[in-house]
Amino acid sequence: MAYKISSDCISCGACADACPNDAISEGDSLYVVDPEKCIDCGACADVCPVSAPAAE
Repeated sequence: MAYKISSDCISCGACADACPNDAISEGDSLYVVDPEKCIDCGACADVCPVSAPAAE
């Protein structure tokens, strides 16, 4: 089960920097998680200031 980033994302990039698998990249209006690369570790959720990443 991969994480997904909600529309609460403020595009700060903290989640992408914290991801050990480079599964998060900047999308058109917010950051997105590549479910093929996501290892469900929760590192992105731990650093997000607005709690945008969540397990699907």
